[in-house]
Amino acid sequence: MSMLTPPGMGGEYRITGDKYPRMRRNRRRRRIVLAVFACAAALGLLAYGTIELIAVFSGDKSGKSDRTVAANKPDCKPAASSPPPKKPPMVLPKPAEVQVNVFNATPRGGLAKETADELKKRGFVIGKVGNASKEFDKKVKGEAILLGPKSALTKGIVVLGTQVAGAEPQTDTRKTADIDLILGADFKSLAKKEDAVKALDALTKPAAAPPKPKGC
Repeated sequence: MSMLTPPGMGGEYRITGDKYPRMRRNRRRRRIVLAVFACAAALGLLAYGTIELIAVFSGDKSGKSDRTVAANKPDCKPAASSPPPKKPPMVLPKPAEVQVNVFNATPRGGLAKETADELKKRGFVIGKVGNASKEFDKKVKGEAILLGPKSALTKGIVVLGTQVAGAEPQTDTRKTADIDLILGADFKSLAKKEDAVKALDALTKPAAAPPKPKGC
């Protein structure tokens, strides 16, 4: 009798050999587990599809969902930090309070008088008119030089600068408030009167607030 045969059993129940009988896994149980996983995956896909359909049909007529519309909506909330303070407008003198000396540093004759007459029509007070000194005569390559005291940099020179596009401001040690307009090689004429008025208004008016985004 083999050692594998239980006591009291023999004959046809006798187990021979030196190996235990192998136990096979239950195939039916494995199939049930696979079926459960497949059902769970199918239910998940069905739920996701239902959510997407609800999102589409609850959106606007173009087919966009509420989430898409919300994402494209402009942000109308104010910034967390306080906006920078507006720069106050400049307090500038009127042309009638600015005295201008017009000097011609070009070889073109009569340019200083012609320019001085036009500035007078625009309200400026005209002082000296003539050719430029040796320091500047035929040495000014740009449009013009606006020469005056340091105090005029934020006053008279600014006002006169609206009349001459591209003029270069400079200062000297004079004690008076008058300003020299030294005409250079590139000077053709004064700025158009309407353009000069607009430029001066832009300097004396506060900056407009930036426009709000559409939809706010």
